[in-house]
Amino acid sequence: MNNVVASNSIRFVVLLLVQVVLCNNVNFMGYINPYIYIIFIFLFPIRETRMVLLITSFLLGMLVDMFSDSGGIHAAAAVFLAYSRPVLLKSSFGMLYEHQTIKFSNTDLGSLITYVSFGTLIHHFVLFSLEVFNISSILLILKKTLFSSIFTIILSVLIVILFSRNKK
Repeated sequence: MNNVVASNSIRFVVLLLVQVVLCNNVNFMGYINPYIYIIFIFLFPIRETRMVLLITSFLLGMLVDMFSDSGGIHAAAAVFLAYSRPVLLKSSFGMLYEHQTIKFSNTDLGSLITYVSFGTLIHHFVLFSLEVFNISSILLILKKTLFSSIFTIILSVLIVILFSRNKK
């Protein structure tokens, strides 16, 4: 059990640092930003209590907000993603989730991409809706969500494949 806690703690700190130091300084064309800190929420252990996931997601989002001076939008989006995670897992992995036998290092690549894609789209839509906070700017919200999501999905899937997959 200590190994799981240690690896998740290291993942938390590394993703937070990479987000704050590197990714927050990336800004293509004014509306394409990668938010890879959500990988922590995606890879959080399935068997862990849901409350622990919600609290750590809030803490992660709040720390990103503190470093980004963004007023709580990352915390809200991260908690929303953590709350909707069981639905995403069930729709992406089906019976593997039902029996709690998902191992992200052994899962089908298509299911992993589906899981990361839907989760990223949900997170980014909530994030940019709170950032813009104006229904008349829905096209801007959708544009930022789409383009940032594409960039984040590509980076997230590559990172998960590089660091979580079994070496064959």
